[in-house]
Amino acid sequence: MRQYLEFEKPVAELEGKIDELRRMNNASGEMNIADEVAKLSAKADAQLKTIYAKLTPWQKTQVARHAERPKALQVISTLIEEFTPLAGDRAFADDAAIIGGMGRFRGEAVVVIGTEKGDDTETRLKHNFGMAKPEGYRKARRLMELAGRFNLPILTFVDTAGAFPGIEAEARGQAEAIARAIEACLSAPVPLIATIIGEGGSGGAIALATGNTVLMLEHAIYSVISPEGCASILWRDSVQAPTAAEAMRVTAQDLKRLGLVDEIVPEPVGGAHRDPQAALATLGDAVERALAPLLSLTPEALKTRRREKFLTMGKTGL
Repeated sequence: MRQYLEFEKPVAELEGKIDELRRMNNASGEMNIADEVAKLSAKADAQLKTIYAKLTPWQKTQVARHAERPKALQVISTLIEEFTPLAGDRAFADDAAIIGGMGRFRGEAVVVIGTEKGDDTETRLKHNFGMAKPEGYRKARRLMELAGRFNLPILTFVDTAGAFPGIEAEARGQAEAIARAIEACLSAPVPLIATIIGEGGSGGAIALATGNTVLMLEHAIYSVISPEGCASILWRDSVQAPTAAEAMRVTAQDLKRLGLVDEIVPEPVGGAHRDPQAALATLGDAVERALAPLLSLTPEALKTRRREKFLTMGKTGL
């Protein structure tokens, strides 16, 4: 059963009526409901387009967090052939919040890394809600270095509220692990295409997103802290999260205008969760377009462009 967000109630009511008509028809088998269903479907589609054409930053935050939104594992299973997962940081443990391995993207051998939130209670606990610990970022760094050794482009898919903030993570060097992962991104002698597919939260996202090209799904968000966290700090009240989301410029549209991401990848009307396969096909095309011109560049050119890209952001006064 589809999960509706609060602002989608008008659509939920219309689609609920459609479902009710279909159930009644199945029960009696004598009703002619085609015309009525067509009218209601057209009305629901129009309502959905109207709603999604003017989403607020807070509403986009809710869409980015939607439980049915495609996660990293679904992206990988759809876009990557012959995927072989690689586990562990060779120092402490394997962190299930970060998935990584080798595979083929439209014929091109690549290394893939993604943050995985999970789809239900069991998998969310297994993947720690996508919040990686130091061993996760050290695994990511190991895979990036492996990619450089074998001249394999790197594709990353980011969906995390941020790095895990627990005391055990701090004790094992969380900040250092994130910094080293960012350093590995900047030092990689191969193309690195990063995509924010849901939430891009704080250093936990930047650790995998310091790429030659940064893509962002239309209704994803990317920020230094969650809107709730920002509201708790500035207003001492998480209820102010919608105000914080507006002020923080978390949306893909704001970030593209500010030059912090390179391309916005369109989503189906109603968000990627309404038609995951269509959304991922569009994403695959965007990744292919971004990767193609980078394959002919030398390792030094790739590293220089990547470093200059992020250093320039710090000089614009944004």
